[in-house]
Amino acid sequence: MISDDDRQRIADAIRKAESSTSGEIFCVIAHASSNYRLVPIAWSALIALLVPLPLIYLTLWPAAAIYIIQLLAFVLVAIGLSQPQMRFRIVPRRAKHDRAHTAAMRQFWAQRLHLTKERTGVLIFASEAERYAEIVADAGINEKVTPEVWDRAVKALVAGMKAARAADGFVAAIEQCGAVLAEHFPLPPGAVNPDELLDKLVEI
Repeated sequence: MISDDDRQRIADAIRKAESSTSGEIFCVIAHASSNYRLVPIAWSALIALLVPLPLIYLTLWPAAAIYIIQLLAFVLVAIGLSQPQMRFRIVPRRAKHDRAHTAAMRQFWAQRLHLTKERTGVLIFASEAERYAEIVADAGINEKVTPEVWDRAVKALVAGMKAARAADGFVAAIEQCGAVLAEHFPLPPGAVNPDELLDKLVEI
C-alpha cells in the first residue's frame, strides 16, 4: 500500500507538524480491519434456504434432488462471495465502520498513545479495505478540541485512499492535525517537541 518513499514523506510530515506543538502524532494504516469470514456464510445460508421454495412448488423433483441442489447452492454461493473483491462489498457499511473503529481504538492503546506525559497523543488511523479513516485524540487534547475539528483531516485521508493515493491523504491529514495542535498546544519559545512517539507510519 505504501512505498518506502511514501513512508519517508509521512515521517517528514509528522516531524514538521510536531515542530511547533507539544502534541504527538502517530499514523497507522490497516489493509483491513477484519476478514469478515462469516458474512459470506450467512448470505449463503440465506440463499440456500430460499432455493427449495420454487423447486417444491414448480417441479415434481424428489426431496433428495432438491436437497442436493440446496447444498450445491450453498457451497457455490459461499465460494463466490468469499472472494475478497466480493466479500467486502456484501458487508454492511455500518458493520465495516464498527470493525474499523474498534481496530483504531485497539491501535491507540497498543501503540501507547495514552502514555504521553501531557496526554497529547493523536492517532491518525486508516483502514484500506473499508475506506475508513478516524482520528483518535487523548484526554489532554479532547479537553480543548472537539471531535468535529478533525473532520477536514479525516475527509482528506479518505479522499486520498479512494484515489489510491493513501500517502497523500496521510500527509494532508498530518498537516491539518499539526495546525490544530499548534493552535491549542503551541511550544514555548525555544522549546522542542519531546518526541515521545516514533515519527513513522505503521502498517498492519
